[in-house]
Amino acid sequence: MAAALSVALTYLLGAIPFALLAGKLEGIDLREHGSGNVGATNALRVLGKGPGLVVLLCDIGKGVVPVLLLPWLLARLELAPPGWLAPALAGAAILGHVFPVYLRFKGGKGVATSAGAFLALHPPALGLAALAFFLTLGASKIVSLSSLIAAATLPVAAVLIDGWDLASGAQAPRTGLLVAMAALVWIRHRANLGRLLRGEEPRLGQKKAASGPPPEEEQEPAPSH
Repeated sequence: MAAALSVALTYLLGAIPFALLAGKLEGIDLREHGSGNVGATNALRVLGKGPGLVVLLCDIGKGVVPVLLLPWLLARLELAPPGWLAPALAGAAILGHVFPVYLRFKGGKGVATSAGAFLALHPPALGLAALAFFLTLGASKIVSLSSLIAAATLPVAAVLIDGWDLASGAQAPRTGLLVAMAALVWIRHRANLGRLLRGEEPRLGQKKAASGPPPEEEQEPAPSH
């Protein structure tokens, strides 16, 4: 019961739209500016470096804090957290960010929160994924491409570090989460993939229309949201 409650609370924490809240403080609805995405990259582009970095740290924190804190807290309370709890908490944080109940399940792309979750779950694999991200960013200046490469690198890095028996025993929940997270990041970047294939994806520092509505292809059909 305590473990299930921890997962539910982590989802609710992950669903907090820090980018949208930061925009509201500036009188801006991020869903109507830049890419229209309620994530750290769009916050950085539209709101500037200061607010954007705060949003980035908050989104990372949504992944790392519950994965580290809640199992420790349950252990301190002598409630014996199950082995699957940490991966489940990581998954709940990511799903909360991508499908937030507060925004009718229309959230961000999950890159920063995934990074936070795997900073707690598998720091060496995240380190290799981060290296892939920054190498790609340095070469291409395209954040979305760098995020896609990093997401694909993470499960591969875990296999290389942990060995080919990664899918067996206690590693199975983490293995499944790694693959699912990478797939989710790619799915959430499908509009970016289209622009990458057409050579239209903006590069880092390239000005976008931050004062107007997002491009049509990035907008989801208007929910009742």
